[in-house]
Amino acid sequence: MTLPLYRDPAAPVPDRVRDLLGRMTLAEKVGQVNQRMYGWDAYERAGDGHRLTDAFRAEVAAFDGMGALYGLQRADAWSGVGFADGLDARDGARTAAAVQRYVMDHTRLGIPVLLVEEMPHGHQALDGTVLPVNLAVGATWDPDLYADAVAGAAAELRARGAHIALVSALDLVRDPRWGRSEECFSEDPYLAAHPRPAPRSSARRAGVAVVLKHFAGQGATVGGRNSAATELGPRELHEVHLAAARAGVAAGAAGVMAAYNEFDGLPCVANRYLLTDLLRTEWGFEGVVMADGTAVDRLVRLTGDPVSAGALALDAGCDLSLWDASFTRLGEAVERGLVSESALDAAVARVLTLKFRLGLFEQPLPPARSETVELPDPAELGERIARASVTLLAHEGGVLPLSRAVRRIAVLGPNADSVAQQIGDYTAPQRPGGGITVLEGIRAAVAAGTEVVHDRGCALVGDDVSGVPAAVALAAGSDVAVLVLGGSSARSPDTVFDANGAAVTGTGTPSGMTCGEGVDLADLALPPGQRALLTAVSATGTPVVVVLVQGRPHALTELDAPAAAVLSAWYPGPRGGRAVAEVLFGDAEPRGRLPVSVPRSAAQLPVYYNGKDHRYRGYADQSAGPLHAFGHGLSYTSVVYGAPRLSQARVGTRAPRLTCRVTVRNTGSRPAEETVQLYVRRLSGGSSWPRVRELRGFVRLTIAPGEEAEAVFEVDRDTLASVGRDLRLAVEPGLVELETGPASDRTTGVRLEITDSESNAT
Repeated sequence: MTLPLYRDPAAPVPDRVRDLLGRMTLAEKVGQVNQRMYGWDAYERAGDGHRLTDAFRAEVAAFDGMGALYGLQRADAWSGVGFADGLDARDGARTAAAVQRYVMDHTRLGIPVLLVEEMPHGHQALDGTVLPVNLAVGATWDPDLYADAVAGAAAELRARGAHIALVSALDLVRDPRWGRSEECFSEDPYLAAHPRPAPRSSARRAGVAVVLKHFAGQGATVGGRNSAATELGPRELHEVHLAAARAGVAAGAAGVMAAYNEFDGLPCVANRYLLTDLLRTEWGFEGVVMADGTAVDRLVRLTGDPVSAGALALDAGCDLSLWDASFTRLGEAVERGLVSESALDAAVARVLTLKFRLGLFEQPLPPARSETVELPDPAELGERIARASVTLLAHEGGVLPLSRAVRRIAVLGPNADSVAQQIGDYTAPQRPGGGITVLEGIRAAVAAGTEVVHDRGCALVGDDVSGVPAAVALAAGSDVAVLVLGGSSARSPDTVFDANGAAVTGTGTPSGMTCGEGVDLADLALPPGQRALLTAVSATGTPVVVVLVQGRPHALTELDAPAAAVLSAWYPGPRGGRAVAEVLFGDAEPRGRLPVSVPRSAAQLPVYYNGKDHRYRGYADQSAGPLHAFGHGLSYTSVVYGAPRLSQARVGTRAPRLTCRVTVRNTGSRPAEETVQLYVRRLSGGSSWPRVRELRGFVRLTIAPGEEAEAVFEVDRDTLASVGRDLRLAVEPGLVELETGPASDRTTGVRLEITDSESNAT
């Protein structure tokens, strides 16, 4: 018997897609672009194992197939899945195989289903490795380290039967009041785009496709309000918010997720300019566009009915829905002439192409463990990320690194002894004893005979100060007090959720959350109880080291009370407590650098470093600048930067190429882990008003005491290009300054002339 062409693995993928598409009914096509079911509703506990539910069987039968199934292995407070009933590492692959077998055996054409999982910072599943959040990754300024960690996490995901990883990758922290700031790598487009090839290439090593979210501009919503309106113009969109997406598409991302926000008055999921004109026509993207959860159904507000809502999103360029009812009615939309069947065919073809390219028709079931690629241990790499991300913001009096000769250390504060509060949002429940808190890390690090005492002192939120006196008493009798403050994205069974999994906040903070999806803040100051604890402990005269475990930069008004040192640990993951302790005691140098600017107050926002250069003088009542600038980070030694040196002072616009060198000398007594930063500042020329400065490169140097090293930057078209009148990148003639330094507010520059005439380049 001759196999259909689409079953022939030797046939070209486009031919297989064309053959299969030609065999499909309208209903089967509609089924392939739908991802309606919550994955945790597809199975139920049965004795010592799990079985598929009647609801899952009905969903498959409705369209004689299933395009994709989201979150089969997701576990958290929203899904309600935990160790009592969920899929652990043992059962995950087994249940994924059962899903795949059922879909292929009980449908006419036997088309496998895409299994889609969240991987914002590790696979969000029981026993899945949890990495530090993206803001911590940004603080490392080390994309290679992140690439290896992603590869390991993707291998875990694939071994459990999933095919697609949803990776938070495209949003920027332009307003830190936004609760999803922790999911961003940076406020800066270059730093945010720099790790972008890593998720795609690293996941590909494990046989996993990556869908990057969110496209586009979600970090620019007004007031830091989740899923709200944006006031982006086309130039701001292209100059700032599309850099990471361009890099991801160029690196071969399998898909992008259309964001909730609107651009130019139209939601992204229905925005033809974004999804078709720009993404497909201009950039040549051939992957899938997935809607964010329930985003298509929200279009009913515009269209008046779900059939028209689905047609609007499909026609704009959306290929695959997520939990929406509107896309299930695309057959009606075609029959009513609201959208053409050719538009539906194009979306189905992109979904099928992904399935063929992932090899699902030949190997639909999870690979045997012996077949998986050997990749680095993601848990160990996650701890390395945590260690590299700890950022020393302020240091007075030489209290750090802590001496192991101290007699007594008080470890205080609401974040001192909580694994849940150091692992971030989009995290599955953790097995008891599986993490290391800051308190535990310090206890393990001290010398024998050193006493470590602990008290929370106050709750994470609120103004209750009844516990402060006990904490003050411990601090007063100690040689040093480590005060662990900050925020939390830890969800609980008491948290109220929206249909898309976002926390519902209203006018209060749910279940102690101060960050995470749906948890936006109007005031970025630490809560009143934490500030009172800091003031009281500082008043004892005991040296105070503040450690901020947080998912967004909190406003620090020169701190309300004196502290000998301040460190930031962006949700450093389950083992983050050990990483913090190693930096505190000097076993690791503090090499983190700020991926965001730290404001003095929410009233002065925005404070991102690369705003338009209009020479604003500042407010009358306070500085307009941040307390700590983008790129800032201190160390336990001292370094001196020389002036930058160019290999030539003039280049042409066509193919500019030169080198910029700067010498850095370690003048202290400890090793220097220095991140040398390169900025471009436009002084004249160009087709739009310039920004203050823009990051265009960074080099990490390890320098022994008394030694020096040279950072070398290759300056080319990518370094010097800006967005022109036509919204495309081009090198424009004019005068620029190439600046180098340890942070965006501590740079030294050298001028470079860019000329139209290649013959003038010297």
